[in-house]
Amino acid sequence: EIIARTLSGFLGAFETISIIFGAIILMNVLKQSGAMYSINKMFSGITEDARIQAVLVGFIFAGFIEGSAGFGTPAALAAPILISLGFPPLAAAAVCLIYNSTPVNPGPVGVPLITAASVVSDAVTNLGGDNSKFSHLLTIWTCIPHMIGGVFIIMTGVFVLTKVFGKNHSFKDAVPAIPFCLLTAVVLGALYIPLSIFGTTELVSMLSFIIALPILIFCAKKGILMPKKIWNFDGYAEWGDKTMSSSAVVSSVKEKEMNPLLAWLPYIVIGVLLVMTRLNVAGLKTLFTNDPCIIHIRSILGFENINWDFKILYNPGFFPFLPIALLTIPMHEMTKEAKLAITDSFRQIVGAAIALFFGVAMVNLYRYTSNTDIGISMDTARAATEYTFKNSSMLYAMARALADLFSSAYFLIAPLIGVLGAFMSGSCTVSNTLFASLQFETATLVGLSQVFIVALQSMGGAIGNMICVNNIVSVCATTGTNGNEGKLIRTNIIPCLMYACIVAIVVGILLKAGVNPMPELLK
Repeated sequence: EIIARTLSGFLGAFETISIIFGAIILMNVLKQSGAMYSINKMFSGITEDARIQAVLVGFIFAGFIEGSAGFGTPAALAAPILISLGFPPLAAAAVCLIYNSTPVNPGPVGVPLITAASVVSDAVTNLGGDNSKFSHLLTIWTCIPHMIGGVFIIMTGVFVLTKVFGKNHSFKDAVPAIPFCLLTAVVLGALYIPLSIFGTTELVSMLSFIIALPILIFCAKKGILMPKKIWNFDGYAEWGDKTMSSSAVVSSVKEKEMNPLLAWLPYIVIGVLLVMTRLNVAGLKTLFTNDPCIIHIRSILGFENINWDFKILYNPGFFPFLPIALLTIPMHEMTKEAKLAITDSFRQIVGAAIALFFGVAMVNLYRYTSNTDIGISMDTARAATEYTFKNSSMLYAMARALADLFSSAYFLIAPLIGVLGAFMSGSCTVSNTLFASLQFETATLVGLSQVFIVALQSMGGAIGNMICVNNIVSVCATTGTNGNEGKLIRTNIIPCLMYACIVAIVVGILLKAGVNPMPELLK
């Protein structure tokens, strides 16, 4: 049975890897075709103020990239744009990493939150809950506290920029940009939160950031809530500051002129197709989620209760990412560049694939190991909890230890576990794969809302992106700042911990007020 569960985990991981690969190959095709170069040029001429450039490029534009691709691409793509606008490479890397946090939930086509909901689906069912309801509520109660913390993180990026990398090393230089930061938060929040409540998980990050982008560009050009005095990094090479870096930028974005509409067209088509399939326009959702569009693998290695179903056309990696990426090759008249984009994509997917394959397999073993095998007594557990964990004693043992240690204060620790998972694995999705079940089970044991605690896990996984080793190495490679990885971690660790504290406090207030989105799970 251990081998069967491991194989089941591998198959489950394949679904997530398919989405990642589809998103990455589309991104690489656009980089090599010249589309990203055309998109980059759009940002020059909006404003000369580096604080506002950081918000528009590092937060909003990179947020859209996170919503459509994710997995390390936003910071690595946005930082070179900022460098081309005059940022010191290390400053660009740091601020883009800080900003690569709020957009991570729901993230690339909703994968992090969908993964978290999928991992705990058995536990939700065993407690008499509805999985679709849990998934929807998880999206809502991840996005609301996350956006409240996001207001703080937008301003924090600017404060770090002026204090750590500015000529005067002063927080005061950031103050004039606060009104525009708050405007950014209001515009984004007005899209992000309603989409989380009334939309679908897959579209929240992608649509909210891409709709906010032209609105905020318009506001910047019209001078709405803009700083009266321009602040930038002109002459930074002569400042003689050790925090700066003047290394050459290593960027694989091909410099090729292209019509902006043609450059944006693949993303526009993908957005339309995702909306149509998720909202069941013309019955597409019904078609894609039923036979013959499902691959069934039954009774893996002869075990009747171990099965796998794969809705191939409802997987965003297979549709629409991969076909749109392939259609973009002739549409953008690519030749040798197409081969480079494809080989780069396979190279990039290897690390994420290894982590996910074995991470999901390990969690499967944790969840389904029989408690009789290791002799754990469940006499002290509530009846529903005992039913939920009867086949997952290894996970239960860890959850029981955390419950005994932190009790009702566990909500303060939950986001830090998510941060740790992202720091180790380099991905909010992998962090949720590893720890969502643990968080759910601990919440059940201590009598806290499972929706809130799993939401804190995912928020922590998103926040951990700003210090995770994979992202830092990636952005250093693309900005020519290799050797500064430790400096970036030291710069970003304080914003990371502060963001985690803010979301924990917000959820703590909700818990204190008696809010519980799914009380039926804590009967």
